[in-house]
Amino acid sequence: MTIYAEVIGDPIAQSKSPIIHRFWLEALGLPGDYRHAHVKADGLADYIAARRADPDWRGCNVTMPHKQAVIPLIDRLDPSAERIGAVNTIVREADATLTGHNTDAAGFLEPLRPFLGRQHLFRMARVLGTGGAARAIVSALAGEGFVLVLAGRDIGKAETLLAELAEGEHHVAPLDHFATPTDFAFDDRAGCLDLIVNATSLGMAGQPPLVFDFSHAPPGSVAYDIVTAPLDTPFLRRARDEGLRTVDGLEMLVGQAAVAFRLFFGAEPPRDRDPELRAKLTA
Repeated sequence: MTIYAEVIGDPIAQSKSPIIHRFWLEALGLPGDYRHAHVKADGLADYIAARRADPDWRGCNVTMPHKQAVIPLIDRLDPSAERIGAVNTIVREADATLTGHNTDAAGFLEPLRPFLGRQHLFRMARVLGTGGAARAIVSALAGEGFVLVLAGRDIGKAETLLAELAEGEHHVAPLDHFATPTDFAFDDRAGCLDLIVNATSLGMAGQPPLVFDFSHAPPGSVAYDIVTAPLDTPFLRRARDEGLRTVDGLEMLVGQAAVAFRLFFGAEPPRDRDPELRAKLTA
């Protein structure tokens, strides 16, 4: 039998994770496979029980809408998953117990490292969304000294999320606040790092677009969209039209996958081949 890992979610057909992990396995000449499994909410417990009993299963990545629902079904959380309160990677240990990890935070920060390596007078991030991915993003950015404005449809949920994950003074706003123009006069942003993050599924294939008015974006902002299908979202295209720097969801996806690959297969992914992998993912 072949050892394998997989990604689960509902929907799941759009996932690019099998392409990433199979590319690395082939590049390294490692035996193994990486698949996708369509798991609905009412089948999640049965899925976990069946895979726990399979010695060839090394674990799975977890995507929407299961990142919090899996927690009661596994045995332990590593510190990052426990802090964030969401799991995106489950690892089957040798004794068939299951450990939940969160690699989203590390993956999200990876493409921002060139910016974060500089000193700033002030860092502010406007984060749109309050789901499982947003939890990892809020935790990651708070740890990097950002003042956060968290926007969601449910203000109470945004307030609770900030209280759990971000010490200090942060702010919440209704999501539609950013859909209408503002005449706010931004001050001098020299020495500042401003970030706008779409952490929702808006703009994903089959979903409505994210409505964001770029009058809310300070000059020099970085626009980051975690959506991967399509990769070049209307939000990112509009940001480029406004002269802003952009980061697409593929960069976060590959970054978090690299951490998961080490956990599943015990090997370092060949990141020197990232340009070739990206070409394959965008073909």
